[in-house]
Formats: sequence, structure tokens, C-alpha cells
Amino acid sequence: MGREGRRRRSGPIEQATRAATDGGGDRVLVLNPVAGTGDHVAEVRSRAAEHGFEVRETESEGDAVEFARDAAAAGASIVAAAGGDGTLNEVVRGIREAGKLGDVTFAVVPAGTGNNFASNVGISGIADAFRAIERSEVREIDVGLANDDLFVNSCVAGLTADASAATDSEMKARLGVLAYVAATIRHLPDYDGLPLRVQTDEVVDEAVEPADAEPGADATERDTDWEGRALMVLIGNARRFPGQGWPAPGDAEDGLLDVTVVAGQPSGDLLGEGALGRLLAGEETAMHRLRAPAISIESLDDEPIEFSLDGEMVSTPSLDVSIERRRLPLFVGEAYEPSPTS
Repeated sequence: MGREGRRRRSGPIEQATRAATDGGGDRVLVLNPVAGTGDHVAEVRSRAAEHGFEVRETESEGDAVEFARDAAAAGASIVAAAGGDGTLNEVVRGIREAGKLGDVTFAVVPAGTGNNFASNVGISGIADAFRAIERSEVREIDVGLANDDLFVNSCVAGLTADASAATDSEMKARLGVLAYVAATIRHLPDYDGLPLRVQTDEVVDEAVEPADAEPGADATERDTDWEGRALMVLIGNARRFPGQGWPAPGDAEDGLLDVTVVAGQPSGDLLGEGALGRLLAGEETAMHRLRAPAISIESLDDEPIEFSLDGEMVSTPSLDVSIERRRLPLFVGEAYEPSPTS
């Protein structure tokens, strides 16, 4: 769907605007004060007050889920999250736990280290986030489900997930998004990969670059299941992972998962500049890419696999991943592309 498919929602948004003007409690913002470098708090609070938001500041793990759940259950029509991707995930989880997914409009206020999801939905910063709210341009985007958990941006396993879990807050504060890259590269020399199986019943589109693929072969004639040792399994909803023909922003409205399996063992000289980019571009390893509405991932040695769902860690020997199409109403920025291309 192109821009002609863009939908504007009335009713709740207009009511929220009136509530903001009247000082009502129809808008709630969940603020993580220690996200990113922690220098966003004053600006977020100031802009939230200007736009009629009640601010609820987290102090411990789980607060964001609780605050969002309570706000949605109490009838808030807009619930915003100010923090990194993990905070955004928790707020959407809270809306879902209240049984209000699809009824409450979600707003993203980027204040984390990478802010990948915000970038993918056209939000470039804190000021831009509040401009997007007042523009009232809303898209209904897909939500990913991984067993009983959800994600809005991505679900990853393997090298990147392990590195993300090992990246401490001090390192993120010093290096920003480069901290994740540094941690990933640091893990490379000793990483053997995950023995796993990836299966799907339906493939909509495929761009396959594994070593054993026949050039030009019809994707429908290939075995779309994959089994072996994976350096990474990268599953995107609002993002795709780098590679030829697969842009970083994903189509978050198509009802499909963008899946990349990075297989094989990297060469010993992969520790220099640009290492992660070469890895993800398939220059050093075999790649298996597909788009499908659902996949399953199973550990071949029955050991739990660490998955990162928007930065939230989950450990399980098997994972069923699927999409709920256009379930989350979301304010988007002017730069948002519903159907991004290369």
C-alpha cells in the first residue's frame, strides 16, 4: 500500500486535542529517565506539559508496563513512551495487557541510544515526536508475536542478541549506538553460532544468498526451511536488516516478517573497521532471507536460545513468531514511508 492508503483517525485524536487544551487526563506519557544519556528528561517534561500529557516516570523494571496498562484501562486515548526501544516495547505490552490494543493510539518519543523504531516510523527526535502527535497522522501498524510476548520493531537471536545483553549502560552512554557494534565485534572471535532450525509454512518473497543456492532458481522450488549453525537470526517488523535490495526501514503494514539468517563462520580478519556491515551484507557468510507471515525457530540441542525482542531478553528453546496485521494505531512522522523501497 502506498501513500494513498494513509488513514487519518478522527474522534479519539480530536477528543485528545480538546482534553490537552482543557488540561484533561486523556493523554499519558511514560518517561524512562535513565534511557540513553539521561539528558532528555527536562525537554520531555516541558513539551509533555505544553501538549497536555500527564507524565508518569519509571523507577524500576516493569513500571512502564504497569503505567501503560493503568492508563489504557482508565480510558486514555493516547499513551506515549519516552525512552529507548525497550521502553517502547514495555508500553505497548501494557496497552495489550489492558485489552486496549487497537483502541489506544501509541506515540513514540525517542530518548534512547539507537532509537531505531522511531527512525523507522519517521520520528527524528523529541520535538518531532510532539509535532507528529499534533499533526494527528496515524497508521495502523503490525505487531509481532513471539510465543506470548510481543515486539514492534525486531526480534533477534545469536551474536547480536548476546552482544546487546552484554552492552552495559556506561558503554552505551559513552559510545551511543556504536556500543552495540563494538560489543558485537568483541564477541565474534569466540562465537560458534547457534544450532537451530528455522521453519515456515508459507513464503511470500525470498532473496536467498546461501552457498548452496542455485543461481536464478525459482524460490517456490527451494527448501525454505533452514537448519544449521546460525551466527544471527534477524526478524524485522518495522525494520529490515542491511543487505542488497533490503532497506533498513521495513514495511510495518504488510503482515509479513522480514527474516534474515546469517550462517557460517566468519573469517579471522573480520575484526576491523566495517566488520558488522560486511557480515550483514553477506560478504563473509552465507545469507538466507525471506518474508513470511509466521516462522518457528527450534534449538537443535534443546538448549535455551536468547532472543532480544526490541531489546527485552527472552530465553527459550523454541519460538513461534507471527504477525498481527495493523493492530497498533501509531502517530507517524512526515518522513514515514508505508512501503519503503531500496
